Amino acid sequence: MNIGEIEQREQESCVHPRNSSASGTSANSACGLRAKGPAMNEVRIAIFVFLCLVGASLGALFSYERLPPHQRQDDTHAVVRLIANIFIVMTSLVLGLMISSAKGRFDAVNRDVHSYATELILLDRMLLLYGPEASGARRELRSYTERAASGWTVEGGHSDKTNERLLEEVETGLRALAPSREPQLSIWNDIREQYRKVLELRWALVEQAEGSIPRPLVLMLVAWLVLIFATFGFRAPRNAVIVSGFIAASALIGGAIYLIVDMDAPFEGPIQVSPAPLQRAVAEMSR
Repeated sequence: MNIGEIEQREQESCVHPRNSSASGTSANSACGLRAKGPAMNEVRIAIFVFLCLVGASLGALFSYERLPPHQRQDDTHAVVRLIANIFIVMTSLVLGLMISSAKGRFDAVNRDVHSYATELILLDRMLLLYGPEASGARRELRSYTERAASGWTVEGGHSDKTNERLLEEVETGLRALAPSREPQLSIWNDIREQYRKVLELRWALVEQAEGSIPRPLVLMLVAWLVLIFATFGFRAPRNAVIVSGFIAASALIGGAIYLIVDMDAPFEGPIQVSPAPLQRAVAEMSR
């Protein structure tokens, strides 16, 4: 069974679902539809941070003159600065931890992708060593690897049903093998163990697609930044340079948080794990 036949079956099952109760989330998953949640959420977070920081800084800047005189004294300004310094330190620590966590997660997933490509190559080599009886399973394995390499964001970020079926075809081909003598019997046992490793790594990658940074932590960080920017705008000179500086700083911090959240989701956005290891695996299988 080739990829076209598998995809045609899925399209038919999407048009004619077996039961109406599966027309919700499960039907979307079976038809290969992908939610826009991760990428859209990252953009929304960045825009939300930008608007909050601009509103806090410019709001404090332009509302300072309207405060009562006793709230504009030097003592009040000194206390406000002390409070801001506390949250500046805490924000720096949290941002450092978020960057470290996102980078560590990204590197771990990247290592898993390289390991996954290696395991696929080893499985292909074992099938080649088994003999011509395993040519069908090799062909299905190569088809799966080609599809995973060409649409890695789909395969890595979600459990793609077409890829699952291709792996099932590989398993069907393995079950069809009937070794009756050595060394085929020993190789067949090694092939089954190697196939199990491939499945474990694939599901590990699927499970790691979701971000690990808690959204409440991001919201708390944004609240701290809002407080800090509000104190910056408190008693600041009202001129074009200050306003432009607040807008630029808000945009840069929003972009930084966007990149951190994006790196935490390694299969979405501009910073994502490269499919190059799988592409090299396809090249090795095609030799």
